Amino acid sequence: MAETPIFDKENVLVSGGAGFIGSHLCDELVNKYKVICLDNFITGQERNIDHLLKNENFEFVRHDINEPIDLEKLPGLKKFKVEFQGIQQIFNLACPTSPKEYNRIPIETLLSNSHGTRNMLEMAVKYKSKFLHISSSSVYGEPLEKAPFQEDYWGFINPVGPRSCYNEGKRFAESMVVNYKNAYEIETKILRVFNTFGPRMRMDDGRMIPDFVVSALENRDIDIYGNENATSTFCYINDLIEAIMRTMRAKFSGILNVGNPQEHKIVDIATEIVKLTKSESKVVYKEALPFTSKQGVPDITLAKAKLGWFPVVPLSSGLEETIEHMKGASHLVNFDINKIK
Repeated sequence: MAETPIFDKENVLVSGGAGFIGSHLCDELVNKYKVICLDNFITGQERNIDHLLKNENFEFVRHDINEPIDLEKLPGLKKFKVEFQGIQQIFNLACPTSPKEYNRIPIETLLSNSHGTRNMLEMAVKYKSKFLHISSSSVYGEPLEKAPFQEDYWGFINPVGPRSCYNEGKRFAESMVVNYKNAYEIETKILRVFNTFGPRMRMDDGRMIPDFVVSALENRDIDIYGNENATSTFCYINDLIEAIMRTMRAKFSGILNVGNPQEHKIVDIATEIVKLTKSESKVVYKEALPFTSKQGVPDITLAKAKLGWFPVVPLSSGLEETIEHMKGASHLVNFDINKIK
């Protein structure tokens, strides 16, 4: 089995490739590689990859990564000659990430981080693939002090709380990746991704920016679950994709934080969205939801040193792009686009 491509382009696999981050990653990868996209649409969306389906360098496989898969037996992948060339790179992104989904699909969330991650790692062992696991800042839990999170912080997590299926799932997945690396001597990398936003976020998944935009487009009150001092960080999707691509290319094997270290008051984000949408919405404060948690700030010193990476897209530009995309996709969710000013 070839560790390097014997044909013109490397074969790469993206699990969770129809999701928010995964679909943007596929857009970037297909320019240079032959891309196999795995997704079962439990939270991903077919429309995120529709534009790629006719690309000769892209192939979608509907599959639940919690179940093993033999790529060499799939007729649609014959053109990629996996049995001869193998898979050179695996990007493991498959995992539900919407906070409001944790109560609906907790078992699926846990399994994607355990069985699913194991199945992808077994594939990496078989093909001697480079393996990049997309983890989350959730492995740190809530901050105990004002200092930004560094990669050597072990975290403060409630293992049985409302977010445990995701937080503990991500921690277990990281442990599995590291132990497979040590046991099988494969090249692995882990990115702990902080709050990211942009086009193709689900408008109904309960995350803050989509909720704010939908409310603003409907001229409804924008609900902030917390007080006026609540803050968070916001990294635009293009910056994250650049970090992912640099990480896979780099001769670095380890764990890196990826996010925007600049904090913003959540009320300021809501106000900016109201302004950009020319909405009549008002900001309303409500009691924090049980699955929400206080957000930490990333220390990206290592990412700067190892990748030469730091976020460059201004928040206002990212919000404008996100809003424009959501306006275009508004007919796909249940609200009245005619209310937009």
